[in-house]
Amino acid sequence: MDSNLSSNIPVPIFELKNVNKQFGSFQSLININLQIQAGDRVALVGSSGAGKSTLINLLNGTLQPSEGEVWVLGRNLASLRPKSLRQVQQQIGTIYQQFHLVDNLRVIHNINAGHLGRWSFLKAAVSLIFPRDVETAARALKQVGMLEKLYQRTDRLSGGQQQRVAIARVLVQNPIAILADEPISSLDSERSREIIQLLRQLSQDSGKTLVTSLHAFEYAHTYYQRIIGLRQGRILFDAPAEAVSPAMVEALYRLKD
Repeated sequence: MDSNLSSNIPVPIFELKNVNKQFGSFQSLININLQIQAGDRVALVGSSGAGKSTLINLLNGTLQPSEGEVWVLGRNLASLRPKSLRQVQQQIGTIYQQFHLVDNLRVIHNINAGHLGRWSFLKAAVSLIFPRDVETAARALKQVGMLEKLYQRTDRLSGGQQQRVAIARVLVQNPIAILADEPISSLDSERSREIIQLLRQLSQDSGKTLVTSLHAFEYAHTYYQRIIGLRQGRILFDAPAEAVSPAMVEALYRLKD
């Protein structure tokens, strides 16, 4: 058993220790150290190319660091066998900017994809003809305010509605933590505000940890407790939202050092 688990000190949901991530000659993340605790609501902000998406993908285990350690739920991901890694990943739900929905399927089938880590292949295949766990899917869709769309084809929904379906899919997964990677990048300002408000409300109601990468600082400042500013792969600041000053924001987004 990990020593952290046997102590009375709460184990962070996520912890990065001296993490570097390199793609070829490009250094995406440099010496990242951070902890995210249960129930935290954290925004990752910075310009395009700052390393936000890379950090999200390290947290959910789809990327491995070039150097350093990524710990999730008290476990070092690099030390896990594939089955154990999948078990940890099942506790982390990820929402992507591309939605990753199957357009020609009905909404209920896309939501039920949140079960795939638990369902057998046969059960998943049968569910494409005779939908299973309809009540669970309906409850998740009701939480995102779209119960009436349960049997609608997904390609007939607006972008904002499709993002709500993607969120409902994660709710069905019922993870401990939700990661959202630029979830509003393809939405207009009104839909963007609705989605961020929804994510915050779901996090508050359920106590789930929420980590969201955002390009627009104003949403981070308004809806999140803690803001981590990334610039050129480094953490420029990590502070409570109310402590982030205009000078800190200007330094984060200025074009040149």
